[in-house]
Amino acid sequence: MPERALSVRPPAVAGRFYPGDPQKLRSEVGALMAASAGYTGSRPAALIAPHAGYVYSGKVAATAFAALREIAESITRVVVIGPAHYVPFRGVAVPTVETFETPLGRIALDREAIAGLTDLPFVAQADAPHAPEHALEVELPFLQMLLKDFALVPLLVGDATPQQVAEVVARLWDGPRTLIVISSDLSHYHDYETAQHLDAATAALIERGAWSELGSGNACGFLPLAGFLIEAAQRGLNAQRLGLCNSGDTAGDRASVVGYGAWAFAPRR
Repeated sequence: MPERALSVRPPAVAGRFYPGDPQKLRSEVGALMAASAGYTGSRPAALIAPHAGYVYSGKVAATAFAALREIAESITRVVVIGPAHYVPFRGVAVPTVETFETPLGRIALDREAIAGLTDLPFVAQADAPHAPEHALEVELPFLQMLLKDFALVPLLVGDATPQQVAEVVARLWDGPRTLIVISSDLSHYHDYETAQHLDAATAALIERGAWSELGSGNACGFLPLAGFLIEAAQRGLNAQRLGLCNSGDTAGDRASVVGYGAWAFAPRR
């Protein structure tokens, strides 16, 4: 009897946000990682990374994922949480497919962990929000290059509350084998100097854990960020800033920029 075909969420932004050719993608991610400074903090339990095209935010994203170099072999599950940019919905959307695909291959989803969320009234099983979304996808090639084998829990946040996001994060937290990745860019479409000021203020909020002060003007992923910060405080995690810049520093003009930041969260020493 033939095996049942796996249901797959194919890449939506390969060839646009990052190279669609596997060899070119490996080369670009490898170069970005090689240029990242060494991480000197405690073992990270979670990361915040940006999700724009690699020409814009790849350098900053690489500083986040570089923090995993020494612990990569011990990570077997990654929870990636980001904002939905294209399809509106209420709550948190989990996919029904079994794998996510990038040019580097397929990643199996942790269907058991996902099923463990579906009793929450604000969690919806919906593939439509995931199909066009870049916020989670652009993080995956970095993870595929770093981790030998891992299961994925991809979560998109729509019209939800920070407390709802925090409840989901709490359910999925599972010690050192699980990594949480919050995917978010910072300010959008201000001039360079204004963006620098706004993003510095947002960085300070993140580092203080001031989740209730975050809003849409701070970050496109302010709801995933805020919910995560609630749970991070419960877990006694501190934020270490790894990178902060905007698209005026990397590509494009400085008249209208997008901000990017990266942080690692580790237990307080």
